[in-house]
Amino acid sequence: MASVPPSGPLAPPPPVWEARPAGPQPTGFGGFWVRVVAYVIDAILLTLVSVVVAKIMGVDFMDDASAFSLKANLPGFLIGWLYFALLESSERGATLGKMAMGLRVVSSEGQRLSFLNATGRYFAKFLSVIILGIGFIMVAFTDRKRGLHDIVAGTLVVKSR
Repeated sequence: MASVPPSGPLAPPPPVWEARPAGPQPTGFGGFWVRVVAYVIDAILLTLVSVVVAKIMGVDFMDDASAFSLKANLPGFLIGWLYFALLESSERGATLGKMAMGLRVVSSEGQRLSFLNATGRYFAKFLSVIILGIGFIMVAFTDRKRGLHDIVAGTLVVKSR
């Protein structure tokens, strides 16, 4: 007898590669040091892009007068804002540094951020800078590893893997 491959309703279901048990999953939060490493990765990338854009615009960083000019600083500011806001509000919910470190930014309810929420989170980081970085250091000491900018924007940084 020749065997006939199963088809139709008799075929076995396809395998599920990322199966997880039903029920609430424990959420891990991105701690201080892993977030520092993610930010260093992002800072390196942003510096490289900003230097290239500045060179294209004809900005000479070696010239002291251009160090405080709008022409020298505005492109880097816009690039940083768009980088963080667009990537953190994307489907992945993370910048390249956060992706490399297995982190994701979500709302307090665990939902994807809107562009407006991600923008608010970016600008709230300036509060932490103004108060000598204390808002960033808060990540090490709060229960859900939230910095001041996370509290202001209503966000969490969670482990994605």
